[in-house]
Amino acid sequence: MTLLDGIAARVIDTPRLRVNILERTGDAPETPLEHTIVFLHAHVASSLFWQEIMQDLPGDIRPIAIDLRGFGDTESAPVDATRGVRDFSDDLRATLETLGLGAVHLVGWSLGASVAMQYALEHPVLSLTLQAPISPYGFGGTRRDGTRLTDDDAGCGAAAANPDLVRRIAAGDTSDDASTSPRSVFRSHYVSADYDSDSEDVWVEAMLSTSTAPGDYPGDAVPSSHWPGKAAGVTGVLNALAPRHLDLSGIVGLVPKPPILWIHGTADVVVSDASSQDLNHLGRLGVITGWPGAELAPAQEMVSQTRDVLEAYRAAGGEVTELELEGAGYAAHLERPGGFRRAVLEHIGYLGHPNPALPTEAIILSSSD
Repeated sequence: MTLLDGIAARVIDTPRLRVNILERTGDAPETPLEHTIVFLHAHVASSLFWQEIMQDLPGDIRPIAIDLRGFGDTESAPVDATRGVRDFSDDLRATLETLGLGAVHLVGWSLGASVAMQYALEHPVLSLTLQAPISPYGFGGTRRDGTRLTDDDAGCGAAAANPDLVRRIAAGDTSDDASTSPRSVFRSHYVSADYDSDSEDVWVEAMLSTSTAPGDYPGDAVPSSHWPGKAAGVTGVLNALAPRHLDLSGIVGLVPKPPILWIHGTADVVVSDASSQDLNHLGRLGVITGWPGAELAPAQEMVSQTRDVLEAYRAAGGEVTELELEGAGYAAHLERPGGFRRAVLEHIGYLGHPNPALPTEAIILSSSD
């Protein structure tokens, strides 16, 4: 693993599996829980993506970034997709208990945001920060109200995976000679066109740490009588996000309700109402042939679905703040680190709460009183 200055890695044995975590050198393990932040990464990523944010947090904050199963240096283990993301949230529980931690602040990105929400449904947390969260109704295959388009989630889960990207991850491809190489995918899907970083090799390394062993990423696909002819299976990371396996809308009824900060970039092409990874959207564009039309196969309105659920959460008494980062992509924390960091610190009460001062990159769209 390529570690930045001041970041250290260690593998801990939990009752479920061996888990790799990143910490800052010199951080005190007795840091109060209200100043402990646990970071959870996206799929096709690892804890390495959180290093710059960890470096820049105040010294009396204790950040911990965790590699989910099958990513980074955490043990690879098959994902039972029929449980949604519960395999990951159960792993998280085992990790926090092994570290002697109770309720902490969770920051989740994409897959990590789903894991954080699932964890909050089952265990106490101090707060949730959701960056580019996957729709509470899963990835793909649903209408605005969360109802599923087909009974087998056609075009969802591993059925939507790009086989050449999977092949290149397995081969450790660091090139940019094809649009499906991890480096090219990072440039075109994770960040906006004007992003530039000396750490790009680190981010690509994180992507390449994704296990493509059976049961890991992406999982199995099965034949379908619905367009595009294949559907989500029952094992693997992407199938855990299919709508028949994942429904986090129950968070609206959570009691007590932790405060939620939702951060997303306006240039995000992955988690979007017109996602580049939604086969129905690609069919509408003609990229995939045979699309049956918007009545049968509409693009998923991912961002709108998240807003609807979080507005219901707020109406039910929860505190929700939405921060939209202008021009930022899927990995908004890389592109707008200052705004991201300040928003999180305000959210957890470190800078005082409530605090009307927001990062200049962000616009507050909704918040409870």
